[in-house]
Amino acid sequence: MNAVFVVMMKELVDLARDRRTVLISLLMGPFLIVGLVVGMGAVMQKKMTTQMEKTLELPVIGAESAVNLVAWLEEHNIEVKAAPEDPQAAIASQDEDVILRISERYAEDWRESKPALVEILHDSTRDDSRIPVARVTRVLEGYSQQAGALRLLARGVNPAVGMPVLVAPVDLATPMSRIGQALAFLPYFLIMSAFVGGAYLVIDVTAGERERQSLEPLLATPASRRAIMSGKILAACAFGLFSLVLMLLAFKLAFWLAPAGAKVDVSLLAMAKLLLILVPTLLFGSCLLTVIAASVKSVKEAQSYMSLLFLLPMLPTFYLLISPVKNQLWMLAIPFLAQNQMIMMVLRGETISPAHWAFYLAIGTALAGVLWWMAARMYHRERLAVSG
Repeated sequence: MNAVFVVMMKELVDLARDRRTVLISLLMGPFLIVGLVVGMGAVMQKKMTTQMEKTLELPVIGAESAVNLVAWLEEHNIEVKAAPEDPQAAIASQDEDVILRISERYAEDWRESKPALVEILHDSTRDDSRIPVARVTRVLEGYSQQAGALRLLARGVNPAVGMPVLVAPVDLATPMSRIGQALAFLPYFLIMSAFVGGAYLVIDVTAGERERQSLEPLLATPASRRAIMSGKILAACAFGLFSLVLMLLAFKLAFWLAPAGAKVDVSLLAMAKLLLILVPTLLFGSCLLTVIAASVKSVKEAQSYMSLLFLLPMLPTFYLLISPVKNQLWMLAIPFLAQNQMIMMVLRGETISPAHWAFYLAIGTALAGVLWWMAARMYHRERLAVSG
């Protein structure tokens, strides 16, 4: 253990001499996360307020056939305007977010008490159209319900007869769960920071020293190769852990500065939970990068693998976007997916059971242990100390 500690301190002292690299590695992430949370929170809040409260300009086709409907729309802060000649082209080019098309038979069907067709033209793949479409839909549903109730009253029928079941959705989402859903990018950002937190140091102390021919004298010391490798990994983990603490402090500061509607639990307990979730990822990444750095011939070759490693934490994010699934215990055995789910549970203010914690930490430690064993095997190869 003394040899491990000596090697760890030696690598950290060497790293401290490169002040510019250290500052960039430590400060870039915290500055970025503060900018993302505060900036995106302000933009989202402004966008929601603007789209929900401002007068909505709605192009309407066939407005002359539904004078009462048009008047109803204008009473609800919707300004009716002339529709473009080619509605589909206007939607495709994003000149218009939503267009209302009233059927040519609207007036005739209305007089005969038949359902009168009104179409809402929009592109569901455009996020900008989501709020305008929801506003128009809600106003039209209100008009339809009022007109239907009046028709029943005119015939001496209680409108309640037409509603045998009263559906009343009750949204149990908490403010923290809503903001946690909106900030779904944060797990990826935190996981990536932990996964490659010690990347520069890991590559430099193995592939870099091998290239500079300074690794061979170190391996020739009485210290065992396993102790030397463990000291290098611990140095990378210590640096990465310090970087993670700064990242979480920036996370706490970001939500303290964020708009009132973007508040989440940033208590010390929540930050401690996030740190505990990310530590196995830090150890896993440091061991994996050590295996890679010990198997390549140069720093450039080791860095070439980084582009592939950056894709790994993205995979669960893409999977969950395409196919959202409920949290299940088996997910905690899959690297990156486990961290994603655990972080989202903390952000949403959900309770993580002791069994989930135990299973997650056991699997994470076991995976890191396997990679540590592989790295130890790589360090025992005689050609490790030979550059080129």
